[in-house]
Amino acid sequence: MLLYGPPGCGKTLMARATAGEINAAFFSVGLHQVLDMYIGESEQKLHKIFELARKSAPAVLFFDETDALAADRRDLRHSAGRNLINQFLSEMDGANSANDGLLILGATNAPWHVDGAFLRPGRFDRIIFVPPPDTAAREEIVKIHAKGKPLVDFDAADIAKRSDGFSGADLRAIFDQATEAALAEAMKKGSMIPISGKMLAKATKEVKPSTRKWFESAKNHALYANQSGFYDDVLVYLGLKKQ
Repeated sequence: MLLYGPPGCGKTLMARATAGEINAAFFSVGLHQVLDMYIGESEQKLHKIFELARKSAPAVLFFDETDALAADRRDLRHSAGRNLINQFLSEMDGANSANDGLLILGATNAPWHVDGAFLRPGRFDRIIFVPPPDTAAREEIVKIHAKGKPLVDFDAADIAKRSDGFSGADLRAIFDQATEAALAEAMKKGSMIPISGKMLAKATKEVKPSTRKWFESAKNHALYANQSGFYDDVLVYLGLKKQ
């Protein structure tokens, strides 16, 4: 499965939760664990990662920033990058690849940069859009960030209503900014100042939703490069297509 959507909306968290729900080992793979400056070493590292996951089955093998490891080969100038992609394809669904008991998850902010060969059946054949949290989800995220903080006049529902389009990371930024404001006030008065609802409301106005820029780019791909219908969920979310 390939999870895609704006950054900061919980794709990595969903992958971890999936492993926990099915009681499977979890392997998270980053670029630094695969890429190597020497020719052939990257392919060897990738093979060893798959072999380790296979031996630990049932397991979830999670690739973050999948578009970097599975980039469209038409965009690559060097053969080394193509060789790594070919190795990745072979590990996922090659003649010598036995992936029974292995769930391969990928996450990306730019699915349109993933090589088309990864999107056929047997590879990333399920593509799931992970949108920004809705109002109810934002309220729960706000409550989590509020735990352990000195708060007065705190209204999670009010913050959730004010933060339409915010990602989970944006909501955290609201609390970070409000905390800084409370600390600055405390330094002036020489005593502890709790984080007030007004501080949080002000921070909500100052923090801009980071998802907007992503949707600007995603909208163009969904409208003009969506012959296969991969990005229909984006159009539905934006209100440009009926569900």
